[in-house]
Amino acid sequence: MTALTHDLAPADVSAPLSQRLREGTRPEHEQAEGSGFVERLMAGGLDVAAYADLAAQQWAVYGALEAASTAIRSDVQGATLVFDALTRTPEIEKDLAFLVGPDWAERITIHPATERYVARLREVGGSLPAYAAHAYTRYLGDLSGGQIIKRMLERHYGLSVDGLAFYTFTEIPKSKPFKDVYRERLDALALTPAQVDETVAEAKLAFRLNSAVFADLGPAHPAR
Repeated sequence: MTALTHDLAPADVSAPLSQRLREGTRPEHEQAEGSGFVERLMAGGLDVAAYADLAAQQWAVYGALEAASTAIRSDVQGATLVFDALTRTPEIEKDLAFLVGPDWAERITIHPATERYVARLREVGGSLPAYAAHAYTRYLGDLSGGQIIKRMLERHYGLSVDGLAFYTFTEIPKSKPFKDVYRERLDALALTPAQVDETVAEAKLAFRLNSAVFADLGPAHPAR
């Protein structure tokens, strides 16, 4: 596993893991949300092709994350973080078939930053602290800010059910109770203090990797 620099601000080491993750990743989270690509997409300044390109990157990332989910089920603690209702890869494939066409797999491009993100997931996905970090970053984000993105895509690009399966959790009708359970599962993990620090550091890295994906997408999709 590649060593990480634990560039964490002083934290309350007695705080629950979910709180450490939320507070420890705030700067990286804000940076990702402030990406020029994301701002243009959310404001309606791009086109459906830009969203399709984003979906292609998500397909690669979630493929790696959900391969890690399959592997981590063999870990007694890790299995508590794996929910079939969260699985996104089949939904992204439905979106790509609608957005790009039935031959989407031959037509999409996976950008270099996405390849680095996927490589990191493959490298560390079998580690419980790392898996917890990446799953927290992706899935709770999908159930929170992802729902705002969904509404903006509906508003600006004329999308409805078709093309937005990724953001539609049919088995999770109410996200807040589910997110509460997920945070409880995170907080119940029996991690050492060093492993908690590792989880927070990996989550910070996950946000930076995601920001790098947006940075790759930006030049490919300038404002209209």
